[in-house]
Amino acid sequence: MDSAASTSTTRIVTDVPIPYRFEKDTTAKAIADRFVGLEPGAATGVRVTVAGRIMLNRPQGKLTFATLRDETGEIQLFGMAARTDDFEGLTKCRLGDWVGATGEVITTRRGELSVQVDSWVLLAAAERGFGDKWKGLSDPDLRYRQREVDLWANTEVRTTLQLRSKILQAMRTRLWSDGYTEVETPMLHPIPGGAIARPFSTHHNALDAEFYLRIAPELYLKRLVIGGFEKVFEIGRNFRNEGLSPRHNPEYTSIELYQAYADYEQMMTLVEDLVAGIATDVLGTTEISYQGRELSLAAPWRRATMSELIAEATGLEFTVHSPREALAAACTKAGVSVQPGWGTGRLLTELFEATAEADLWQPTFVLHHPKEISPLSRSHRDDDLITERFEAFVCGRELVNGFSELQDPAEQRARFEEQARDHASGNDEAMLVDEEYLRAMEHGLPPTGGMGLGVDRLVMLLTNTANIREVIAFPTLKPGHNERAPIEVDEPEPE
Repeated sequence: MDSAASTSTTRIVTDVPIPYRFEKDTTAKAIADRFVGLEPGAATGVRVTVAGRIMLNRPQGKLTFATLRDETGEIQLFGMAARTDDFEGLTKCRLGDWVGATGEVITTRRGELSVQVDSWVLLAAAERGFGDKWKGLSDPDLRYRQREVDLWANTEVRTTLQLRSKILQAMRTRLWSDGYTEVETPMLHPIPGGAIARPFSTHHNALDAEFYLRIAPELYLKRLVIGGFEKVFEIGRNFRNEGLSPRHNPEYTSIELYQAYADYEQMMTLVEDLVAGIATDVLGTTEISYQGRELSLAAPWRRATMSELIAEATGLEFTVHSPREALAAACTKAGVSVQPGWGTGRLLTELFEATAEADLWQPTFVLHHPKEISPLSRSHRDDDLITERFEAFVCGRELVNGFSELQDPAEQRARFEEQARDHASGNDEAMLVDEEYLRAMEHGLPPTGGMGLGVDRLVMLLTNTANIREVIAFPTLKPGHNERAPIEVDEPEPE
């Protein structure tokens, strides 16, 4: 057969006009589930109407065998010249054509569960090819740019995105049942805030003002707590003007939640219970394998400080109170390019990232981050140079960030101003002074615990996926190369 890519846009395989709608009454999976174990050559007397894409068509004289794939799976269409309306047209359907078909559920003499087609209709003609139907679409750049093709050519991609939906459903259901209210906060911010990151900027024509795509919803969510919401969460997009990698996409999804009257200890318990619960909901277990290594998501997770983990990795004892010169020397030895303005808190963090972070395979809460790198976290009740902050690491990568929230507006202003000085000196990831948030804090923020979890990374973990692009329907790509020639497909002869 000729490739679908080589056909003209006027190809007509049937004289029946394409309908505006089509009513199907079952799916490929439903048929397979209902008639599992049906013996060869059986006729059920059950008529069904199915719809999907043709992924294989093998005309053999007065018979044709076509594989129809829908969202749930595949079913064979069995056409007979003596029985099927417009049999010749059915034999001309090509890889990727959408069709609807009605007929009796049977098994062929070889035992293949099939719909014996009485009537069928073309729902859309595929004028471009799909890639090799046996090997799928393999070019990574082409797969991400033409995801609509990738989803049909590589069914595991659709399975991953379907599982992502189930993960989000489980996340919402668990939080709703725990009394959390789901909210939506602005994506356009007059001042970038809520995290240390480089923002995207855009111009608002009507207001003649610069706005920023949000890097985090944190400050708005805490304003809702100030307004009386005791438990809130938001699942949504954030944007950080940073590089792309197998772990990073500039546009990504997170969940952030805040709970009044809670602290970071309660947030850690919530995190481990939520992640373990979601794994149980969607996979049926907390014991999983990721990239060939075993992993347990069951609570409780390990808790350890940065200093303890550095000591385990290097044998060196350092804290935020250590002499700066000693910390700087250790960082340099570990390959860190030390900057003159870094204090002991930043140096301790860099040393942890260089020596210990990558080895945290089993879920681990890394505790007590230095105040220097935690401008929104409340100081630790026993040590003013560290904060009641944690990061949860799994498989050597950060999954969650959380803390007891800073309540004091005067201290928050001082930390914002320190960040603003850092920004003015050239650090475009540092925060600015957010007067609206400071004004809100002056109305009183109760003791509050908060956390943010990277949804894309959680999906990677639960789907055993190494590249973040695989779990995002349309990942960020370098512009261009959109006008590709159609994918040429030579359909092999059936075996």
